Amino acid sequence: MENGNAAVSMRNITKTFGQGVIANKDVNLDIRKGEILSLLGENGSGKTTLMNMLSGIYYPDSGEIFIDSKPVSIRSPKDAYDLGIGMVHQHFKLVDVLSAVQNIVLGLPGKLDLKGAREKIKEICDKYGFDVDPDKKIYNMSVSEKQTVEIVKVLYRGADILILDEPTAVLTPQETQKLFDVMRNMKKDGKALVIITHKLNEVQEISDKVAVLRQGEYIGTLITKDTNPQEMTDMMVGHKVELNIERPTPLEAPKRRIKVEGLNVINEEGIQKLKDVSFEIYSGEIFGIAGISGCGQKELLEAIAGLQKVESGSIKYIDDDGTEKELIGMDPLKIKELGVALSFVPEDRLGMGLVGNMDISDNMMLRSFRDGHGVFTDRKTPHKKAEGIVNVLHVDTPGIETPVRRLSGGNVQKVLVGREISQKPKVLMTAYVVRGLDINSSYTIYELINMEKVNGTAVIFVGEDLDVLLQISDKVMVLCDGQVNGILDGRKATKSEVGLRMTSLTKEDAD
Repeated sequence: MENGNAAVSMRNITKTFGQGVIANKDVNLDIRKGEILSLLGENGSGKTTLMNMLSGIYYPDSGEIFIDSKPVSIRSPKDAYDLGIGMVHQHFKLVDVLSAVQNIVLGLPGKLDLKGAREKIKEICDKYGFDVDPDKKIYNMSVSEKQTVEIVKVLYRGADILILDEPTAVLTPQETQKLFDVMRNMKKDGKALVIITHKLNEVQEISDKVAVLRQGEYIGTLITKDTNPQEMTDMMVGHKVELNIERPTPLEAPKRRIKVEGLNVINEEGIQKLKDVSFEIYSGEIFGIAGISGCGQKELLEAIAGLQKVESGSIKYIDDDGTEKELIGMDPLKIKELGVALSFVPEDRLGMGLVGNMDISDNMMLRSFRDGHGVFTDRKTPHKKAEGIVNVLHVDTPGIETPVRRLSGGNVQKVLVGREISQKPKVLMTAYVVRGLDINSSYTIYELINMEKVNGTAVIFVGEDLDVLLQISDKVMVLCDGQVNGILDGRKATKSEVGLRMTSLTKEDAD
């Protein structure tokens, strides 16, 4: 591998943790000026660890790093900044109570000059196409605004080499396109960019080259325009992966399971999030919900689960014998006992029912401890379920006794999703279940969801990828500004039709 005009050359980089856990082994990688490099690999393949060594968070056990062909030692984030390297992490490192400008200059040496800082921030924004209010508090910002502040912060400090870790994981399609436009502007300016992502369509759209890691080792680099999703996936996994999502037929005739009528939800800020929403869901059906972020999907699922206050309307659960039970006003635990499970993957995966200090087995028990008899708690069943989830979803863990907080974000997510599916619910509500997961893990979860459908579960599927949503869903309900903007046949609907309905109310719905 020749250095050429490489901004960064990493040679034979090795990093181990704890008792011989190898994160990276003899990795060689070049990052070039005026190029966007996608770094691909399954969860736990060592992508973030490798970039953390470049940004000064970790120090390699062996190997060398060259910046502009000169050997360097990067022992801290300050060393990285001094060498023109900046990394924007998945979890932002901003102080909520401070403004954008205060966060951007925080920790810099010299006299504090906020006026001068605002002028410099404006220059950066005008040059690359950012939109930042320097005086806006972080706690008042959207996810994309916070991310913009993080990127401007590293540019303000002189970064010519930028690393973006899963930058689109929680962005809307529109915000993603805006970020990509900015990245292209930085590329034109000669910046070297690395993007860590699992979304292969984004890899094809934004990157010039793709470097693949597998189990901590460098596998190779591809020219993006000369490759395709199948080749990239096969390189990541090490064997052929079927990228087709089946649409199986359920074993039994469908029965009505959930009936929603005239649902209205107003949030704590007084904003109406759902407006007169009505639909029905059947057993053995995958009911997809499409909509841009914040259009009411979260509130809808939480209302069905009893976690969201409802202004008016009705949500009925229908038993196998046809008996209807009103869920509004029912205790969330009672709703769960009926067989209604919610698997929602938020930005903070440990914030939705997993306890970080507890191991995988004990986190399983949080869903089943009431099933114990007398004063004894059933530990065998959760233990067995934990082992099943680890095996089926390939959770990368030393053992089921490992505290969940020690797992990578993707592996925490597998535990979260696997736990809900293992409960054999009558209604399974899934939201962003493959967010941040590698493609192999994603397709395993799609298969599990299809198995639930075949076995008669009514599945609600909220996802960010419209291609997947249309492949897996029997029906697709489009939400626009909290209103139902059409319920379409998943077999016939097109991506362009769904995308259009997501952003503007159609005439028949507006009338």
